[in-house]
Amino acid sequence: MKLSDIADNAGARKKRMRVGRGIGSGKGKQAGRGGKGQTARSGVRIKGFEGGQMPLHRRLPKRGFNNIFRLDFVEINLDRLQQAIDAKLLDAGATINAEALVKSRVLRRARDGVRLLGRGEIKAKVSIEVHGASKSAIAAVEKAGGTVKILAPAKKEDGEAA
Repeated sequence: MKLSDIADNAGARKKRMRVGRGIGSGKGKQAGRGGKGQTARSGVRIKGFEGGQMPLHRRLPKRGFNNIFRLDFVEINLDRLQQAIDAKLLDAGATINAEALVKSRVLRRARDGVRLLGRGEIKAKVSIEVHGASKSAIAAVEKAGGTVKILAPAKKEDGEAA
């Protein structure tokens, strides 16, 4: 076999149809766009236009809104925390906060803060600083002899109060 013998399988590369190139090409005259009118022209086709009838997207009611002040917390469960302590990723003696969780790669990023949730159980006596925690999570940590400190919500960077 030579380099010049290498070729694609038959029919693997199909030439694109060149429209509007004469009657003999099979796509001459109107080039597959039908008759005259708006849709035959380039760049003009009204999306959602229903022939003058009120379009569906305008007939339906508007719903909800986006709260621009909403804080986006990263959630972590107790079982995940215990797993990290067992794997020696986190030091149970030191304070566990968002920075420590990100540094030990338990969390990818802290976003607006960390919220502790109560799935699973924790055996280690730990001191935790988070921006939010569920009642069951706080109870479980305190039962194991640890403490949970709730920090004030992190402020948004662009100067808006959160």
